[in-house]
Amino acid sequence: MDDFDDDSFNDVLGSMEMPSAAKQPKVVEAAPPATSSSSSTSSSASANPVPAKPPSNPHSVLVHSKQRGNPILKSILNVPLEFRDDIVPDYVVGRTSCVLYLSLKYHNLNPDYICQRLKALGKMYELRVLLVQVDTPEPHNALKSLTRISLLADLTMMLAWNAEEAGKIIETYKQFEKRPPDLIMERVESNPHQKLVAALTNIKPVNKTDAVTLLQTFGNLGNIITASEERLSQVMGLGPRKAKKLYKTLHEPFLSK
Repeated sequence: MDDFDDDSFNDVLGSMEMPSAAKQPKVVEAAPPATSSSSSTSSSASANPVPAKPPSNPHSVLVHSKQRGNPILKSILNVPLEFRDDIVPDYVVGRTSCVLYLSLKYHNLNPDYICQRLKALGKMYELRVLLVQVDTPEPHNALKSLTRISLLADLTMMLAWNAEEAGKIIETYKQFEKRPPDLIMERVESNPHQKLVAALTNIKPVNKTDAVTLLQTFGNLGNIITASEERLSQVMGLGPRKAKKLYKTLHEPFLSK
């Protein structure tokens, strides 16, 4: 996989049916019993991948039976596992989310494996995670190749540096399946005092304790700005070095000339 111009690899990759946008899992209705007139129709329908049935426990991670014995399963402790033969990906972590697991060592030995897996997966699932365990001493070239595949196939590539980390990534995807997106978004302080503390701590090396002490000593931001460098250095815990940096930052022009 070191050579990106390898014709055989590009041919396999180019023949894959890549989704142009995120897709919902396909729902394929069961075909009627085959008759002489519908045999060709039923045979073509059976070629389409069918999404897995829901797990018996909605909190379970669906695991393909071929993943039995994978060491990463030992690290999935906080969600139940349900082994199934009727799923295409290695792990199903939500109604529209799945995970394909790939050892980088195995990828170097079988570079076409991931392309074949993606062809089998088709356009099923909205979130498609390629979980790569980095278990080779020189992973850079292989990761470049997998990054290219991920971009073309609409995959989210996640790297794990050991089996335990890989298991925790799968577990976390399942645990956060129904969590709102703002759970991991930055929280903006609404309290004016906290906003001032946050603003002052953006000036390195002023820390949160220094910011609180400054506001307690001077009362408001205006008094801090008008204070001399010497007066700032007299604030408990601040000292000459922090006072000099703070004074210089507060007296820099906001607009460049």
